[in-house]
Amino acid sequence: MSLSVALNTATSGLQAAQAGLRAVSDNIANVNTPGYVRKTVDQQQLVANGVGMGVKISGVKRVTDQYLQMASLTAGSDASRWSAVSQYLDNAQGLFGNPSGDNFFFSRLDDIWSSFAAAADDPSSSLSRSQAISNVEDFLSESTRINSQVVELGHTVDAQVDADVSRANDLLKEINRLNVDVTRAKLGGGDASGSENMQSQLIDELSTLMNLRVAERSQGGVTIRSTEGVMLAGDGAATLTYNRTDTTRGYISATPSTGGAPQPIDVSGGEIRGLLDLRDEKLPALSNQLGEFISRTADAINAAHNASSAVPAPGTLAGRDTGLDQASAIGGFSGTSTVVIVNSAGVVQRRVDINFTANTMSVNGGGATAFGDGTFAADLTTALGAFGGASFSGGALTINAAPSGNGVAISEGTSDNAGKGFSHFMGLNDLVRSTNTNYETGLSGTDPHGFLAGGQMNLRLAEPNGKPLRDVSITVAAGGDMNSLIAQLNNSTNGVGLYGQFALDANGALAFTPTAPLNANISVINDNTERGAGGPSISELFGLGVGERSARAGRFSVDATIVSDPTKLALGRLDLTVPATQPALRPGDGTGAAAIAAAGDSMATFLPAGDLGTVSMTIARYAAEFGGSIGRNAAAAETRKTSSEAVQNEAIARRQSVEGVNIDEELVRMTTYQQAFNASARMIQATKDLFDILSGLI
Repeated sequence: MSLSVALNTATSGLQAAQAGLRAVSDNIANVNTPGYVRKTVDQQQLVANGVGMGVKISGVKRVTDQYLQMASLTAGSDASRWSAVSQYLDNAQGLFGNPSGDNFFFSRLDDIWSSFAAAADDPSSSLSRSQAISNVEDFLSESTRINSQVVELGHTVDAQVDADVSRANDLLKEINRLNVDVTRAKLGGGDASGSENMQSQLIDELSTLMNLRVAERSQGGVTIRSTEGVMLAGDGAATLTYNRTDTTRGYISATPSTGGAPQPIDVSGGEIRGLLDLRDEKLPALSNQLGEFISRTADAINAAHNASSAVPAPGTLAGRDTGLDQASAIGGFSGTSTVVIVNSAGVVQRRVDINFTANTMSVNGGGATAFGDGTFAADLTTALGAFGGASFSGGALTINAAPSGNGVAISEGTSDNAGKGFSHFMGLNDLVRSTNTNYETGLSGTDPHGFLAGGQMNLRLAEPNGKPLRDVSITVAAGGDMNSLIAQLNNSTNGVGLYGQFALDANGALAFTPTAPLNANISVINDNTERGAGGPSISELFGLGVGERSARAGRFSVDATIVSDPTKLALGRLDLTVPATQPALRPGDGTGAAAIAAAGDSMATFLPAGDLGTVSMTIARYAAEFGGSIGRNAAAAETRKTSSEAVQNEAIARRQSVEGVNIDEELVRMTTYQQAFNASARMIQATKDLFDILSGLI
């Protein structure tokens, strides 16, 4: 071995030891620095012609474990998702009050039943009447408050998603920029660990917002892709966009750095996923279930109130807007009902018995005469004669008594349309008024659909995660019945047929059932259809879309006429068994109030909403189930949050055990490098001594 070879070997060893000492020094100096990953030097043997020529430093590398890194990123993504869900569901639960406190929302139902029970004991008490009305108003106003605040939570979630997407875009740009620094350092043989550490911290933060696929680039740095492989950062940063409207599901799209059309991506983890779940599923489901609960509770109260009458009877019974034409509304009835005109003493002046099954009317027990579904109001006016009249306009039936001082009262009898009696279905004596909250229309497949030709409804079909599948546009054809309209909706080419089917149930409720395995969701983009001029649209009449369903809990109020005059509260019952000269309505009769007080125990069929499918149970039982589901959902989200955070902490601990700095290990390495440095120095000294000896011999 020549002296120059020996000197080069020693010098390379000295430089390698110095590089190792610098790495150890940096590690020890950053032992408590968050996000710092310990580094080591890569050494390679130098060989020339089979002879060792020393050592060279090929680079400085961070000590990482790709599996542990991905495990911690996935765990962090999951923990952030459930943290967001838990936070907002806890806020939503708080809107309903403390179950053990006096302000608990569902306990207000008991106040309603109790106040009507008290009114049944003393129907003439104006205080009892006012208290009963006040309790119903309080219950409805509280439901409106809760629903409006749930909607506000949704707006807050929207704003948070916007902020998260904006932050994700900043992180992607910075990660992509650091790729340039890392690549430059590696190509120049420099230390890129500083830039790599910064990049790793940014990736960790990005993973809390959305799930990622991270891969190392051969030239240094990383590539970031979405779950399905869409490039987000690496060779240019994509721009993420949050796409949503008030009526459609939200989703994230990525626009490539090179330009081109935005591409929807699958965000299945991170805070963004949790917020999207809240915005599109959990909060709307809560509003929908609240609306279903209030709707059925109001129905139960109205059923009892319509089967009752104020004493004295009111001069006018004005119905609700059913959204239907007269022929469709009346044609759906079967069974019998009775309309009577009574004087101020409650004695019957005119009685009209209606047989909807046979389409006949009889006056004061006389012979039956036929009536037409489309001319019902006019035929009833004829039957009432000088004692009253009826009209049908804007989807609503109105019955008036004549002359002044007389009143109208109705016996529901066996009448039925979509599970409701005649007065109840038409809303003639409703205590609780509302618009577009009853989606059981009573329509059958053979009824004319009634929507004006040319009206258009635009629907969006989307995957459960919000990614759009297809937008469809349905233009209402002229004429036709409900069967033809449903066939048009279910068309595979221009409708939803590839993803599911619309169907009309026995009560005239229209619902969409998705086809597995896609299980597509349906949203209403816009709808300008009309059932008759100025009538409800298809989505309004049948309650299609999250916007329609989420708003209905705030549409209920106590009839203004009854609020201003509590004597119009229907606390009595029409008794048609009394002799003709005796009062059929009697002061002091509280049987109607008792019926309302018992409404909480009446059976009702609830449509699918929230965690419950179609169920038949009492109002009181559903209130308990609903209240319990709110608590269970919040508790389940909290449990998922705790579990995911535990997994995250374990994943971080294991990752840090590999990437973190251990002082004892670093001291051992420092001693090793010091000894290597000393050995190289001694070799240089020995080479010098040998050179001096050889020089002296010459």
